[in-house]
Amino acid sequence: MAALSRSNPDGSITISFTFVPSACMIESEERIQAALHEAGTLATGISLEHFDTDGTPIQLGGTTLTSKGEFPQGYQTPYGEVKVSRHVYQSSQGGATYCPLEAGARIVRTATPLFARQAAFKYGAMNSTLAVADFAEHGRKIARSYLQDLAGDVATIAADKEALWRYTPELSPGEKVETISLGVDGTCALFCEEGYRHVMVGTIALYNERHERVHTTYVARAPSEEGKGAFFEKMDQEFAVIRQRFPQARVCGVADGAHDHWLWLKERTKWQVVDFWHVSEYLAAVAPAMAKGKVAQQCWLDEACHRLKHEQGAASRLLEEINDVMPRSRGALAEAVRRAVSYFTNHLARMDYWFHAAIGLPIGSGITEAACKCVVKERLCGSGMKWQVPGVRDVLLLRTMIKTEGRWSQFWSKVSRFGFASLTRPTRP
Repeated sequence: MAALSRSNPDGSITISFTFVPSACMIESEERIQAALHEAGTLATGISLEHFDTDGTPIQLGGTTLTSKGEFPQGYQTPYGEVKVSRHVYQSSQGGATYCPLEAGARIVRTATPLFARQAAFKYGAMNSTLAVADFAEHGRKIARSYLQDLAGDVATIAADKEALWRYTPELSPGEKVETISLGVDGTCALFCEEGYRHVMVGTIALYNERHERVHTTYVARAPSEEGKGAFFEKMDQEFAVIRQRFPQARVCGVADGAHDHWLWLKERTKWQVVDFWHVSEYLAAVAPAMAKGKVAQQCWLDEACHRLKHEQGAASRLLEEINDVMPRSRGALAEAVRRAVSYFTNHLARMDYWFHAAIGLPIGSGITEAACKCVVKERLCGSGMKWQVPGVRDVLLLRTMIKTEGRWSQFWSKVSRFGFASLTRPTRP
């Protein structure tokens, strides 16, 4: 039986439906789900009608618009498609049309905001095939192409508003931020025309007085003609907002050995720390030159890492020890020793681990390393995946909003409050 609606004197709406139980429980649940979707579709249609006008002329940006009449339009909702007749406006000189219902209800493409939010979240969190299957599992069929286009529209809104909308970290009441840690790194994804290309990833981590990480902002950017400029511009934008909110916090930079990363970090941080685990990998590579036998080599490595982390000046002394074995090293081992000497020499000032640990600064870039995996690799590097740059931009923008705690809900709150301009996106390749 079809769902029914009834208007109440207090302005509320009552939606009722009837279903027939089955001898099979899962079949009963499926019938309930179908009935609920039908009721939800009916209720959404009624809600949409509240955003329409009565057809009288309206003013928009100093221009008088008149209704061309009521025209039916299908809108996608979390429960199914609903068709609504709504007024479409235009000026007497012609030109673009305007639909008050779609602007007021924050329609994205032809989707209600909740459905657009769900679709974009799923597309950012999983590949499109799985997202379509996930919708179907919950009784909602959606075309894969529509899902991709709808998620792309949401990403476009987010990109258009990046310069205008500010997002602040959501912390527990009374939480104090003592340290801001900046991290930058890069990883690769496979593109259709260019093959493997570099994707930049950044993190801005906040630590409290107990040196516990309480929030992380994620940034990721697809390759562009400007190189890494767009990525660092976005990092600066995010960092400026956080720095303004926590001006008393000390700022450190933690990364691996990439030269251009350190140029950017040095200008924005008081302390710079090269990732401890990267350094330990160089020590592991030269261990065969420092001791004979696997047991002795492991003992040397354990002691060297302990010294490096807990003893003042340990990095300089280890550099001298490694440099001393260079003349008697041969082949691949000689190359490992040479690379370790070069790495220690270039980053010696960033290996003051005993001091950094003593004052509670992070000494590892694990947060950023993990971001390369959870933000980029898990979504962009599935079996057989190849990407176009616009598609990567959309996915990374959605994914960083989802991964940054509180950002997704803040974004949709701003969409609901301020709305957005009409979207014109090119056809997908």
